[in-house]
Amino acid sequence: MKALIVVDMQKDFVDGALGTKEAEAIVENVKKKIEDCRRAGMQIIFTRDTHPENYLETYEGKHLPVTHCVEGTEGWAIDSRLTVDEKDIVVNKPTFGYLGWNTYDFEEVEIIGLCTDICVISNALIIRAMNPEMDITVTANCCAGVTPETHNAALATMKMCQIQVVE
Repeated sequence: MKALIVVDMQKDFVDGALGTKEAEAIVENVKKKIEDCRRAGMQIIFTRDTHPENYLETYEGKHLPVTHCVEGTEGWAIDSRLTVDEKDIVVNKPTFGYLGWNTYDFEEVEIIGLCTDICVISNALIIRAMNPEMDITVTANCCAGVTPETHNAALATMKMCQIQVVE
């Protein structure tokens, strides 16, 4: 099975607490990619960055003191322009990378979403470590980083780790 992993396309990362113009700019590309993959019969997996109300007291909160993606809030929700279908899987993750990827039986993955330089790269490298023979692709025009520079640095790093980067 081939899967599309849509990383953290949540309101807080698009146009909320940590939103950027770069994140806003990829929403239509992401929407089209999801629709195309759904038509192709691929499994769609959404991840959601998920924090508790006491986020600012956590390790991450002390290093990134901007409350975001608190479970159950508007900012935690997948961007309203994207559709989550009943066949899709939604994974809540309390940190950058999800450690449960080995519970899925996919043979190939494509990864898109936010932020290239934090959660996209973390999940790509976790999947690479768990599956050294798997084809992993990251679609660059469906990703955005904290800055354009760190987005490009993350793409270069993933290429060095034998993750295919395409437009």
